[in-house]
Amino acid sequence: MHNICLNMPPIVQPFEPEDLFTRRCIWVDGPVIVGAGPSGLAVAAGLKEQGVPFIVLERANCIASLWQNRTYDRLKLHLPKQFCQLPNFPFPENFPDYPTKFQFISYLESYAKHFGINPQFNETVQSAKYDETFGLWRVKVIRSINSGASEVEYICRWLVVATGENAEKVVPEFGGLEEFGSHVMHACDYKSGKNFTGQKVLVVGCGNSGMEVSLDLCNHNASPSMVVRSSVHVLPKEVFGKSTFELAVTLMKKLPLGMVDKILLILARLILGNTANFGLKRPTLGPLEYKNTTGKTPVLDIGALKKIRSSEIKVVPGIRKFSRGKVELVNGKILEIDSVILATGYRSNVPSWLKENEFFSNDGIPKNPFPNGWKGNAGLYAVGFTRRGLSGASLDAISVSQDIAKSWKEETKQKKKTVAARHRRCISHF
Repeated sequence: MHNICLNMPPIVQPFEPEDLFTRRCIWVDGPVIVGAGPSGLAVAAGLKEQGVPFIVLERANCIASLWQNRTYDRLKLHLPKQFCQLPNFPFPENFPDYPTKFQFISYLESYAKHFGINPQFNETVQSAKYDETFGLWRVKVIRSINSGASEVEYICRWLVVATGENAEKVVPEFGGLEEFGSHVMHACDYKSGKNFTGQKVLVVGCGNSGMEVSLDLCNHNASPSMVVRSSVHVLPKEVFGKSTFELAVTLMKKLPLGMVDKILLILARLILGNTANFGLKRPTLGPLEYKNTTGKTPVLDIGALKKIRSSEIKVVPGIRKFSRGKVELVNGKILEIDSVILATGYRSNVPSWLKENEFFSNDGIPKNPFPNGWKGNAGLYAVGFTRRGLSGASLDAISVSQDIAKSWKEETKQKKKTVAARHRRCISHF
């Protein structure tokens, strides 16, 4: 039996379950945190500051694997850095207001180093289930090493799900796509438009990723056609030199959500014009209400709309089917294309491994909306599922780390009393 405890002294544990399991078991004095992205790191930092032991499990070989391995090179934070920093560790002052992806990765690496967080890399959680008999979580993991793979089971009192809303790519089914016969990729594998120069590229999706990939393709002399299957809110990135997001946050402190939505739409109309004229019809709900209802983030324009106005980015309707080198759209028009990039989003992978059905919904998001979606039953927690980006994840991370620390300290204190009482009883016999 192993005590896993990052820079913490081992604590005598009353639970000895070796005989119950055939695989290698590891007892964890504190919580198991699944995911070493910003959410997992923020929880770990909060626990470290309060002296609570933990382990962080990460299926990739690095922290923030989504940022490091599945984002395009030109990506920058869409919100000002003060809304994206993790608890108790501000961005460097010399960073720009909107850090690049490489600067953000550097910030996260500094964050982990500062708090002494050392995740267990190359460990993929296969299942996590609460054992009601013992009142403990059993987390089964495949550990990948150079010589192969081994199965490990972690036993813990608390489980923190920090795999986030974007753990797996979404790839819709399209008729005839297998007949297309050319290059098809998801946006998570897209790095730069330099490999698409001179090509006709179909970008499927009109969210922030679809818009930015289309813009990048234009900047590398490709000809993108962007599929817009439904309505979308496009807002200016800044209003009179101030972040639109920051403006919305300020207004929300004084006005109801519906009023803030109306103000944002008026400003968007003044700055961007009527986006419906370019094939970008707005939803009937306002941008903030639409995000709260559907989880779909408004697009913050960073230059794509100008390219759409000039027809350098062509807006096309939904897809009917693909054929060899071509795509037929729902309006009957047929386009000849060289490549397809699926900017079709991501989803949570929690339902594939977490064996419970009370806290999380079938789509892998906590059933209780923010700010009440961070705590479940039996020591189960969630961070990074707020649909409010890094600022929402940070708030949940603070709540989770404080709640676990309180329980851990109470249980540790009780165990010490129990051990002391047993010791006194033993002495009394002599």
